[in-house]
Amino acid sequence: MSVAEEKKLMKGNEAMAEAALRAGCRAYFGYPITPQNELIAYMARHMLERGRVFIQAESEIAAVNMVYGAASTGARAMTSSSSPGISLKQEGISYAAGADMPIVVANVVRAGPGLGAIAPSQGDYFQSTRGGGHGDYYCIVLAPKSVQEAADLTYLAFDLADKWRVPVILQADGMIGQMMEGVVLPPERPLDSLPKKDWAVGGMEASRREPNHITSIDLVPESFEKKIRARFERYAKIKAEEVRFESVSCGYDEMDVSGGTGAGTGTGTGTGKAGCSAEDAELVLVAYGTSARVCLGARKLAEKEGIKLGLFRPVTLWPFPEKELARVSANGKPMLVVEMSMGQMVEDVKLSTLGKCPVHFLGRVGGVIPTEEEVFAEVRRILGR
Repeated sequence: MSVAEEKKLMKGNEAMAEAALRAGCRAYFGYPITPQNELIAYMARHMLERGRVFIQAESEIAAVNMVYGAASTGARAMTSSSSPGISLKQEGISYAAGADMPIVVANVVRAGPGLGAIAPSQGDYFQSTRGGGHGDYYCIVLAPKSVQEAADLTYLAFDLADKWRVPVILQADGMIGQMMEGVVLPPERPLDSLPKKDWAVGGMEASRREPNHITSIDLVPESFEKKIRARFERYAKIKAEEVRFESVSCGYDEMDVSGGTGAGTGTGTGTGKAGCSAEDAELVLVAYGTSARVCLGARKLAEKEGIKLGLFRPVTLWPFPEKELARVSANGKPMLVVEMSMGQMVEDVKLSTLGKCPVHFLGRVGGVIPTEEEVFAEVRRILGR
């Protein structure tokens, strides 16, 4: 193993920050809030030494609008926060979506609503996957389950934002942000190798072109409707091309996590055959982030008692892997959705399965993390074991 490939022990927050730097993030604007403070602190230390822009803004609202401004010049730009702070950023994210701005937003989720608690949660699923702000729009939402994926998916987020000209949200619950694991960091990208953006503002003198005008407003209803419909045609293409998920014993032979863009993950690096086939699985667990890690532990407990479980983990919370989950549900075996919320992703699971199988739910809230033992106990209850 070369020096460049050696694992480093890092917190999830730090791994996201370093991956953003290596992906070519030229401007970061943030405001402190627990449990994402290590991310902004890491950026404060390392952005300036690379000759890039770091500003601790006067508020979350100011920070997200600074990201909008930087992105409009063609720079890769990012902000981060935790749940109440992300709520304050929603208007700016809506403006970015309406102006087709490729920004990256990291949300290290804590318990709510309101100020709530600083412990991990997954209660921001609706906020991220349903737009969050006003108007008709979506953001791509990526949910890591490890520090390695936190780095890989951050790296990927900038590519997806530029490719589709949409905001991309990294949805890492507080546990992922705070935990430490070994991580192989992605390679450093030279800034001059990043995509050129002929739509950006500035640079008219050098290019001798007319000024570009970036805005989300259009006061002619027919014109505005045409723009929104065109954006939704782009969303349809994102749904067709950017779905990512992990399947364990659910009938898929691959784990499609990062599409091969980051270090340590990518198409073909996992397996859908471990332990049992989709036909053999008595029940399929559906979870993301930290909850999915808990479910993997519950699978091991089940194996000791001869109970065969599958696991389906959405990595893109939007676009949600609805067609893939529908295929898993076709055999009618029950599903158990495990979330650190009162039940949000479970609605997408029910919409995807269309009544083809029973869908059960186990949720913990307030910062409480479900345990392997209680997930397994619920599995036994459902199966009558």
